[in-house]
Parts: sequence; C-alpha cells; structure tokens
Amino acid sequence: AMPNVLLQMRLRGSNAVGYKAYPDNLVVKFIEQASQTGIDIFRIFDSLNWVEAMKVSIRAVKETDSLAEACLCYTGDVLEPNSKYNLQYYLDLARQLEDEGADLLAIKDMAGLLKPRAAALLIPELKKAVDLPIHLHTHDTSSIQNTTYWEAISAGVDVVDVAISSMSGLTSQPNFNSLVAMMQGHEREQLVNLESLNAYANYWEDVREYYYPFESGLKAGTAEVYDHEIPGGQYSNLRPQAEALGLGEQFTTVKKNYAEVNQLFGDLVKVTPSSKVVGDMALYLTSNGLSADDVTTKGGSLSFPESVVSLFKGELGQPHGGFPKEVSEVILKGTQPFTNRPNAHLEPINFEVEFKAFQEQFDEYCNEQDFLSYKLYPKVFEEFYQRWKKYGEVWRIPTPAFWYKIKPNKELFIEIGQGKHIIVKLLFVSEPDQDGYCNVSFELNGQQRIIRVEQEGYQSSRPTHRKVEGEDQIGAPLQGRLAAIQVKEGDTVEENQPLFVIEAMKMETTIAATKAGTITKIELAVGELVDPDDLVMEITPS
Repeated sequence: AMPNVLLQMRLRGSNAVGYKAYPDNLVVKFIEQASQTGIDIFRIFDSLNWVEAMKVSIRAVKETDSLAEACLCYTGDVLEPNSKYNLQYYLDLARQLEDEGADLLAIKDMAGLLKPRAAALLIPELKKAVDLPIHLHTHDTSSIQNTTYWEAISAGVDVVDVAISSMSGLTSQPNFNSLVAMMQGHEREQLVNLESLNAYANYWEDVREYYYPFESGLKAGTAEVYDHEIPGGQYSNLRPQAEALGLGEQFTTVKKNYAEVNQLFGDLVKVTPSSKVVGDMALYLTSNGLSADDVTTKGGSLSFPESVVSLFKGELGQPHGGFPKEVSEVILKGTQPFTNRPNAHLEPINFEVEFKAFQEQFDEYCNEQDFLSYKLYPKVFEEFYQRWKKYGEVWRIPTPAFWYKIKPNKELFIEIGQGKHIIVKLLFVSEPDQDGYCNVSFELNGQQRIIRVEQEGYQSSRPTHRKVEGEDQIGAPLQGRLAAIQVKEGDTVEENQPLFVIEAMKMETTIAATKAGTITKIELAVGELVDPDDLVMEITPS
C-alpha cells in the first residue's frame, strides 16, 4: 500500500509493548518478528529514561535490517537550570544513547511540555552533542506546539511528528495542514500538496464522528498540562478510567492528585508504563478520599495498587535520582527492591516447549505471532481468542453498526472476503428474560433467523452487597471486580499478608491484612463486581 514510507513502532525497552519487565529473549524474539513483518524503525524508550533498560532492545534491533531510534523522554522545563531535568541531563542522556549504537535520536515529549524557547535551546545543543538525526515528537495539549515546531525546525531538527488536521490538536499531535501552511516561505519548507491534505482531512473528519465517545473530553487547549504533566495518550484514557470507578465528577481532583503523586514519587519521567502508575495512584487516592500526605502518615494501614508496589520494587527500572526513601519504605513494607535490571531476575522463555503447550491450549493453527501476543498479554489474548471463537471476525462489520448497533429494518452490507458479501437485516429484539437474554430476529440473505443474545447493560444479576460496619470486617477500597481471593475461611494470616485482589480498568490492587488474625468468613466470590466498602471478608484478631 505504501512501499516508499517507513513504518515505525514504539518499543518500551525492557517492557516491550507491555506494562512490566519481560525476559530478554522474549523481547528479542518480538523485535525479530516485528522487523520481519515490516517494521522499519523501532522507537525505543524507557519510561524512566534508564539507559540500562534500553540496551538489549537497541542491540537486538541492530541485528535486524531495521533502524534503532533511541528516545530521551522529555519532562520538566529545560529552561529551568535548577530543575532535576536540566539541559546537561538531556545532553548526557543523548551521548549515552549514541554510544549504545542508536541510529536516530528522538525527543519524546508525551505531555507537550517542550515550550518554543526550550526547543530553540535544546535542539542546537543536542546537534552539537551527538552526530545523529533528531526526531521531535510532541502532543498538543497546550495548543502551542506548532510554535514549538517552528522553533525546532529553525534550530535544525530533522523530523517532526504531525497528525492530519481533522485528527490533530489537544491530546493528539500538532496540525499537519497548518504546519505546511505556516512553513510556506521558510528556508526549510517542504513541498507538500496542501489541497490534497485538506481533502484527506475532510474524509477523516467524517470517520472521527464515529469515535466521538472515546474523545479525551478536552474542548480546548489547556495550560494545566504544565502543572499535572499528564501525557496526551494517557489523558484520553484517564477520564474513562475515572468514570468507570465512579469518579467522573471528581476528574479535577484526579488531575490534582496526579500532580501531587508525581512529586510524592520524586518527580518522575511519565511515559507508559510509569505514567500509568502515577495515574493508578491518583485514582486510588481520589477513590478513597486520601491526599498525597496520607501516604506517609497512614501508609502502614493502606493497600496500594499493584502497579505502585511494582514500581517501587524496581520492576520498571530505576529513576533519575532514585525514589524518596520514606515513601519507598511505606509502600514496600519491608520488601527489598531490585537495584539492577528486573529482567535479570526472569527465567528465559523455552520457545519450543512453551509454543507446543500454547498450541495445545488454544489451537494448532495459532502461529508464532499469536504465541508472542499471549506471552506479552496472556489475559488480553485469552479474552480476545474466546471472543473470536464466539463471535468471529467482527472487524468486518461496518463501523456505525459495530459501535451503535443495527437499526430495525435497515439492511447491512458486509464484505466477508474478496468478492463475498452477506446482507443482514434486523427485524426485532424481544424483551430480556429473567436471565437477561433476549431473542434477536433478523434476515440473513433473505432467510429469517433467530438467535438468543445477552442484553447489554442488564443489571438484575448484580446483587447489592453488605457494607463494612466494623473494624474486623475487610471491604473493597474501590469499585471493580474481585479478581482473586488468596485465603480461605479458617486461615491464620499475618499483618500485611495479601488477602484478595480488586481489578478495575487495567489497575490491580492487592488488599492486605492490617492485623494478624483468623479469617472467619468470606462474603463474596471471585468474579463478583464490588463497590467501595462492600464487605469481602471478616477477620478475628489474634
């Protein structure tokens, strides 16, 4: 489709394309497979700018025919000389990445914090420090990033990332069409057909309407981003996460807590997955009515999200300047953190043995790409596989019908293969029965059929649970699903021993015993949906 265009993907170093550390040989195998499949450039970064975590990926890419573009993730303000992330910090980081063999250097500005004057300072200094093409990536949350691009281009940057106008701005990239018009007459102007760009923009404007429910919620640019520093890609996820936890009306508090958590954790570089950890903690504090100060004053009795514990254990690597000691001690509760690469503590994958077991579990037709997907995202792959087995290739359904359902008596034309089509016409849907299922009557190529379908949003199966009323009762700290129960009735438990896990919107929180005792009753079962303070189990202190 586009043989003369380089295809690029981002790679999270030791975290590959996931949210945790993976065995080195799994990361290498993924890179080899992605390169063979057609990825030309790997944008390699570490969520804490820890070069040690990027070395394996850079070297693996260098063994392929693809290019290794190493990133320095931008945060703070390079114009502030007293900042933790000052000019010298970025220059030293760039030199280290060049020494590791990077083919290109990227500035990954996920929150759009690089101001125009900062770009005018940083780009020339990087040009002097390294002999690599420099690629600038930013998000337009503040709405001034095309001005930053003007300064960066004038200062000699080699590549900038843009988005076509109808998909640009706010948490997306700066406006491609406007940049082309702005650069007319500039000595570095690129000859791009603006009329053609505008025609494409009109098409994508129509497409975007179908995905309106997934917008970030921002109506205009905001200077708040310089305070909370939420990355553009995370901002559009954080609001739905908050709404799923019943915190939609407290989103301003979530953003405030995000900024405070960032400082509590030592002013982190915030890129996936480190940004997700800060977001998880902000949601946790908001859901429980806690402040950042409460973490140190009440931390001994709190059960923090799994991602937060993982971060402080060193499972995502080491941040510049380390973690604040007091906060680390409260969160880890005596657990010793890693001081080296977390991948070094993981057993390598036995691909031959595990691939055979994978095919036996799922399907002999599952290939190596499916296997790698499973090893990187086991839960996601299993859910995807089961839905695929049940529903088939739903991606063939036209977008409006996929998202917004078929309207009664309206025909749907579906292409199921080259030159093969089916015509579906919805006739009627019955009222749901006591189990929440309804009968759907439709025509398939003129033949009437009826299937039984679970009614979306049917609530009768969700009971109201008892609430925590006493000190010896342990409840859910937030809304979600009871993902695991790690004890049984009659068990004797120690203080800080894990009891159960709540899962909500990619965030897992392990609830631990606040005192030693005996589990006398378990109220709920794994898989049940819970609200804050729903009673899960009772404990008798020893």
